[in-house]
Amino acid sequence: MDFTILNTEIQHFINSHIGENIPKLALQKNPFPDLKWPSILTQIEAKTKAKDKLPTWFSTKNIIFPSKIAVEQTSSEKTAAYKANLVSGESLIDLTGGFGVDDYYFAKKIKKVAHCEINSELSNIVQHNFEQLNVKNISCYSGDSLSILTQLNLKWDWIYIDPSRRNDAKGKVFMLQDCLPNVPENLSLFLEHSDKILIKTAPLLDISVGLSELKNVKAIHIVALENEVKELLWEIHKNYDEKIKLKTVNILKEKMDIFEFILNENPEKATYGLPRHYLYEPNSAIMKSGGFDEVGTFYKLCKLHKHSHLYTNSEIISFPGRIFEIEHSIPYHKNEMKSFLENKQANITTRNFPETVENIRRKWKIKEGGNQYCFFTTDENNNKIVLICSKIL
Repeated sequence: MDFTILNTEIQHFINSHIGENIPKLALQKNPFPDLKWPSILTQIEAKTKAKDKLPTWFSTKNIIFPSKIAVEQTSSEKTAAYKANLVSGESLIDLTGGFGVDDYYFAKKIKKVAHCEINSELSNIVQHNFEQLNVKNISCYSGDSLSILTQLNLKWDWIYIDPSRRNDAKGKVFMLQDCLPNVPENLSLFLEHSDKILIKTAPLLDISVGLSELKNVKAIHIVALENEVKELLWEIHKNYDEKIKLKTVNILKEKMDIFEFILNENPEKATYGLPRHYLYEPNSAIMKSGGFDEVGTFYKLCKLHKHSHLYTNSEIISFPGRIFEIEHSIPYHKNEMKSFLENKQANITTRNFPETVENIRRKWKIKEGGNQYCFFTTDENNNKIVLICSKIL
């Protein structure tokens, strides 16, 4: 990394062009001929991306950013802070350090953190950034993390791994064995160096597939940010062979919605019913978890249909998801559609329904947006219905 980028004038230029159109800016003449123009543009683009995702890095002077893609792929500060609350003790080694956001937050909870990164340039950048952030309890190691783990030959309180998919794994079903490092293959090695392992995976990984590849899983955390699932976190504890807790977390601006249950523990049978006064839609983390009967029975809600995953009640209750007031429940027939929705404006969601949102909009000339929310779904009697709602929460 060329640390000329830290020149005061260059840093001022970068900060004064945050948010600007990069292709348009690229056509201008480089005002700093001693440094390659793409390097400056990369800093502007990546720092722009970091503004909301990594506010601590964005607001700290003399931070060096990797590519925009690297910033996009790293954890956000909010999800990193959640992960940090899962660990404790004296020491943690991160075998896939990357830009170091997770380690910055681990270091607030753990006395000694090791950041391993195979890319030497990125490792140097991260070490420099930790100095700017005044973090003194993280050691940076450049090289193959499995070799580093073996060479250090220490017992750690935690090992953290964020495996990345190999390029030749594209198009395949997402499996951990297709990632680097190969966690299933090296799990025994990891457990020699720590009794506790935290693995981060992309939301794309099917939970049942992950469980088929791993052992000693104690808990799985499904973490969403503003209702978009960002990551799955797998807690592995040496010799653990009991029930697995599945915890869904939706991090919102002013609160955190949490719902948890025991995986594969038979819940009470779901209660089914026709639409009542209010409609409940679980957040994306719960949808990913597959805990559809669990959430319905816990909150004492009636399910519209086995496969619809929408719930109803006559009262408003606190719920980890969206709540709507049902204004009209109509059959999906031509006359009703013409009367209520044709040529109108509405937000459309389909659940257990044979037509796509695009097809419904086109067929009935429904414009996008507005304050009306329409759920095209199937009721307990297998009738296709439309719930016309207003949003409460």
